[in-house]
Amino acid sequence: MVNLELSIKAELENVTELVPSTEDFEYFFQVKCNSCQEVHPKLVSMNRKEEREVSGGKGSTANFVWRCGMCKRESSAKFEPTPSKPYSSENAQMEPLLKIECRGLELVGFDPKGIWKCRGLKGTVFTDVDLTEGEWNDYDEKAALPVGVTDFQSSWSRA
Repeated sequence: MVNLELSIKAELENVTELVPSTEDFEYFFQVKCNSCQEVHPKLVSMNRKEEREVSGGKGSTANFVWRCGMCKRESSAKFEPTPSKPYSSENAQMEPLLKIECRGLELVGFDPKGIWKCRGLKGTVFTDVDLTEGEWNDYDEKAALPVGVTDFQSSWSRA
């Protein structure tokens, strides 16, 4: 078992508190089997709300259960119960977003696609921040300023 922490950074223009928009946000990850080192060719998704039973786990559950296509070993991942931390770094530094407990697999990539939310400088809440293309731009009428999220990056580390 290993605990992994996903950290993110982005250029935030006139916004703060970037965070996934809902509690059931669908996260997309690249997965690698710890047994045979095979990296799954497609992104896999998981969210905090859905739980699946782990075979042989005496009733234990995980947010993601996966059987490696190469070695057929079953692995699982489960979100830590703490909520995602809003990203608000003004100097575009890596900050932790979430932690995941992994058994038999490692998460090696992250795609931010999906709907996020953030807050403008004058308090305007933007609930439709779509990072599918890796960036988002809009206009904050309350502050009379352009707003945006660009240069999104992520990295995994052991927690």
